Amino acid sequence: MNEINPMLLENIDIKVIHRAFQDAFSDYAVKLPLSLENFQTMMKRRGFTPDISMGAFTEPDQDLVGFVLNGLRQWQGKLTAYDTGTGVTPAYRKQGITSHLFDEVLDVLKQRGVEQYLLEVLKSNKVAFELYKKQGFTVTRTFSVFKLNKNSVQTTTTEGIDCVPGIALDEWEIVKSFWDFDASWQNSIDSVQAVPEKFVYVLVRRDSEIVGYGIVEKATGDVPQFAVRQDYRRKGIGQGIISTLMQYSQTGELRFVNVDDSCDSCINFLRDVGAEITGGQYEMLLPLT
Repeated sequence: MNEINPMLLENIDIKVIHRAFQDAFSDYAVKLPLSLENFQTMMKRRGFTPDISMGAFTEPDQDLVGFVLNGLRQWQGKLTAYDTGTGVTPAYRKQGITSHLFDEVLDVLKQRGVEQYLLEVLKSNKVAFELYKKQGFTVTRTFSVFKLNKNSVQTTTTEGIDCVPGIALDEWEIVKSFWDFDASWQNSIDSVQAVPEKFVYVLVRRDSEIVGYGIVEKATGDVPQFAVRQDYRRKGIGQGIISTLMQYSQTGELRFVNVDDSCDSCINFLRDVGAEITGGQYEMLLPLT
């Protein structure tokens, strides 16, 4: 077996990382058949930062066979790294590569003054969950993932609904006040603003005031944010937003990733419109200071 050399990814072509990512997740519980373009969008959206990301390379061939890909942003008032993807290609598993990469990454993050490390892991991925626990991560929230098919959505017309090219800074403050829970890293305002051209934005107004909104990524049908002002709920506005978002999804479905399990109102609404749970994740956090 070739020796493994850990190395930062700052000088590695994104195409090399994409190939390794595809290989590592080829047998993953959630299928990720990402084109290079969609992979680049996902990485940019999640704040991918190569100089705090680590790869495992074979010696002497220099094949990338394992990786810890990280983003870097302010999160809840602290400089935070976010694990945008960790994996090892099938032929190189069970050799301790992930643990070794994490040890290397943690040293880099501490040197950079990063205050905490955030990630999400599938509830069904018990091996990864135990690895993160061993590293000192603790569960902060549990999430569910929902999928809604086009044939399950009732087409409706909603007064005051409009598709807009983006959401202005002052409008972000307004729509954020509608939230029942804080968006996860990949659904955050920063993540949407990282690739604003990839989304369609839907606003609903009453008497010139925004009372509901939704955002969909056109290429994937991913809905990072969706909310209705509390005093305007149960009036058909949510259904109208969902119907409109579906028109712009190029996949014929909508995906709601990281719905907080503590939010009964969100879960009940999604079930009422015909969405089904397809999985769940743990959000986990490791303080570094």
